[in-house]
Amino acid sequence: MDQELIKMVTGKATEWLSPAYDEETRKEVQAMLDNEDKTPLIDAFYRELEFGTGGLRGIMGAGSNRMNIYTVGKATQGLANYLNECFKDMEQISVVVGHDCRNNSRLFAEISANIFSANGIKVYLFEDLRPTPEISFAIRHLGCQSGVNITASHNPKEYNGYKAYWDDGAQMLAPHDVNTIKHVENVRVEDVKFQGNPALIEVIGEDVDNAFLDAVHGLVIDQEVIDRHKDLKIVYTPIHGCGRVLIPASLRKWGFENIHCVEEQMIKDGNFPTVVSPNPENAEAMTMAIALAKKIDADLVMASDPDADRLAISCKDDNGNWMIINGNQTCMMFLYYIITQYTKLGKMTGKEFVVKTIVTTEVIKNIAEKNNLKMYDCYTGFKWIAKVIRDNEGIAKYIGGGEESFGFLAEDFCRDKDAVSACSLIAEVAAWAKDNGKSLYQLLMDIYVEYGFSKEVTVNVVKPGKSGADEIRQMMENFRANPIKEMAGEKVVCYKDFKAMKQTDAEGNVTDIDMPEPSNVLQYFTESGNKVSVRPSGTEPKIKFYMEAKGKMGCRNCYADACAKADATIEEMKKALGI
Repeated sequence: MDQELIKMVTGKATEWLSPAYDEETRKEVQAMLDNEDKTPLIDAFYRELEFGTGGLRGIMGAGSNRMNIYTVGKATQGLANYLNECFKDMEQISVVVGHDCRNNSRLFAEISANIFSANGIKVYLFEDLRPTPEISFAIRHLGCQSGVNITASHNPKEYNGYKAYWDDGAQMLAPHDVNTIKHVENVRVEDVKFQGNPALIEVIGEDVDNAFLDAVHGLVIDQEVIDRHKDLKIVYTPIHGCGRVLIPASLRKWGFENIHCVEEQMIKDGNFPTVVSPNPENAEAMTMAIALAKKIDADLVMASDPDADRLAISCKDDNGNWMIINGNQTCMMFLYYIITQYTKLGKMTGKEFVVKTIVTTEVIKNIAEKNNLKMYDCYTGFKWIAKVIRDNEGIAKYIGGGEESFGFLAEDFCRDKDAVSACSLIAEVAAWAKDNGKSLYQLLMDIYVEYGFSKEVTVNVVKPGKSGADEIRQMMENFRANPIKEMAGEKVVCYKDFKAMKQTDAEGNVTDIDMPEPSNVLQYFTESGNKVSVRPSGTEPKIKFYMEAKGKMGCRNCYADACAKADATIEEMKKALGI
């Protein structure tokens, strides 16, 4: 083991034994120092938990690389310092503070509220857990300059996080992201003003809930279709999280009356006792919901992740088997429905646009092009979709955007992915499909027949701790040093390096990539349109491989055959990538 590293982390840890830290923290640090196995000490102290462009995310516990009251305190103090600098001429700066269901989330939210208020900033603090999209909405609704949501989204129970937003309700972009990071890095624990000013903290709840639900209800496209199928049998689970507060209420407001919640998972619990992982991208998280659906013969199953920004759905195929609809497929169905209905109802003006992320299926591009609709490609993360919305304000109308990781945003009054509106809208899509004599599954098949088939598989290679971070860095360097020339028996005809902002074609011609800033992502496209994207996760200790295999479907019944061919292609892709 690296003795220099042990010496460094021991020195950092010893500082945490000072009276500036509470007794419980000091005991936890001392136990790590006394432990012969230095791995926990290294992982807890080898770096500062980075306040990145989305905020903080990490395992809870004592240490500079952990989520605790001190890392949260420094983040909030740094953000408060920056807000006071940016808006120094404003009579009263204000922020929204919210949180999810996780262990310590309320504690971290109250600490954040206290620190903001101690720095003269007015705080609108939600009374209890609320969905991430509502935090984004509240910032805009209340005219605030910033906001914070305490959540680690879909991460395992050991994690917590700190999402920071700017005045447009989106997570921060340049220059505010890097400027905030600098301010946070300059804060010492001794600088943090933990003692709040209660006069500047206002508790909010029902009024904002109602305003948000009213805005979401404004997204209804065809109320008559909903009214005809108000008895659509829906099963919903919040997986112990924030969705329980608003999603059933939103569905009822839209007119759906036959809603069955998974009662065991309607209980707020940061330990997520009924699932292995609270991530609806993992089929296991849907087990209880699908079991209930089978019992009552439901039409549709939906789940939201702990902070209710991601949506997962499941529906029956033609054989009556329940299948999980992935994020790419959900996004396709949303956009197909919105475009089709807008066209039918004469709502298209020619100024509408949609957005997807670069790792999301290219079938969406086909849908947009065939319907003469402008489509933007952006980086992973909804802050980039929010940027496209902001750049087009007053010029063009945003009608929807999404990403493969189960996120969709149907509106512009919120600037983060939104499972509240997405749950209500997918129920309307299911009602419309039923009105047209087809199931949600058959609607998906029809989209594939009309716009082309693709199958997408994401492989996450998890590499925890410092050694894992080093390994991920090396993997990206190796890919750059040795660009893949061939995949699945096809030539790579386009190679994109978003860090270098360059793309190379099959003949070796290099051109610039037009994106807002560099990003550590690589992409490969083959002759038939197969696509691979490689990127380290910004929020978890993993490197992600997104693979998309293209194909054709001549009819609804061709799905199994198309999937089998795509699976074989994807296996070949994995070999080319060495995973």
